[in-house]
Amino acid sequence: MDKFKAGLVLGAVGDALGFRKGRWESCPSGKKIQEELVDLGGLGALKLDPDNWPVSDAALLHMTTAEALVTDYWCLEDLYRELVRLYVEAMVCLQGRAPNPSTVEACAHLKPHNFLLAWHTPFNEKGSGFGAAAKAMCVGMRYWQPERLENLVEVSIEIGRMTHNHPTGFLGSLATALFASYAIQGKPVVTWGRDLMEVIPRAEEYCRKTIRHMSDYQENWFYFVAKWQFYLEEREIDKEGQNKPTFPDCKDAEETDRMYKRWSSEGRAGRRGHDAPMIAYDAFLAAKGDWAELCKRAMFHGGESEATGLIAGCLYGLMHGLNQVPQGLYMDLDKRERLEELGEALYKASSAEKCIDK
Repeated sequence: MDKFKAGLVLGAVGDALGFRKGRWESCPSGKKIQEELVDLGGLGALKLDPDNWPVSDAALLHMTTAEALVTDYWCLEDLYRELVRLYVEAMVCLQGRAPNPSTVEACAHLKPHNFLLAWHTPFNEKGSGFGAAAKAMCVGMRYWQPERLENLVEVSIEIGRMTHNHPTGFLGSLATALFASYAIQGKPVVTWGRDLMEVIPRAEEYCRKTIRHMSDYQENWFYFVAKWQFYLEEREIDKEGQNKPTFPDCKDAEETDRMYKRWSSEGRAGRRGHDAPMIAYDAFLAAKGDWAELCKRAMFHGGESEATGLIAGCLYGLMHGLNQVPQGLYMDLDKRERLEELGEALYKASSAEKCIDK
């Protein structure tokens, strides 16, 4: 249970660090961010509080998703209807936190008062952003057991499509949900990317059965897969048995930024559903359990550092807990009490012997 709590808390810590009240989220230079961090006294000297280090809209949507997952739903359709209701309500609460315009626009298509079509939204050319990936780790926490993989695939895709109905968007939510489940299972981190590639055909099969106009998605489907295959080949962990990732000698933040931009689709690292989980995963893989190293790579880079920080921080908490993390980062954290309550509730819900079918 403690690691479930730590996962949600450290996800919010990573988000707040990368966000820094909008200052670092919008900064394109990791070097500048890390210089400002030194001026603040370094990572260990930071004291995160709601006024100066609030969590971003991404962390609040992750919490909103978790709120629905801990309700006592009898079937997945009931879960989806509850999510629709909470997402629509959240759009009002998020106005002071600069929510992503494409997410707000997508939520306008949700129909909380339509029992049959509540969560059915049209294909969205703008839906390839990181938002779906950044809110789905709790899905992996709810369905972390290997025998619940079918539920994980379906729920992560459907919650992704509600706000990011584009393969690059909702495959991102599948990736982060899957990685969260692997962290809880204790699977070797180096295998996660390969295992994701093996699960994606299940996602495609599910979508073929449930999406009426699959042709709209097909031409965009392989972009996500191709990007991830390129990444795994670059790290030399694309094949079974290759368990020693190759990392370039990134001597400074500028080299790291250049590497991350290469993986992105438009030169802003972490902006899309494929590279936000990719950067978080790469940082987690490279850090080898070192919290400070994880922060340097996932929270303090140029680009969407609040999204990559949220994903990486959650994965770290699920695998390592709070022991190595300075207390000042989470003692007075924004929403900490509710985050811990949700972590406990997710643990209890995931442990309950209850098979959720359609």
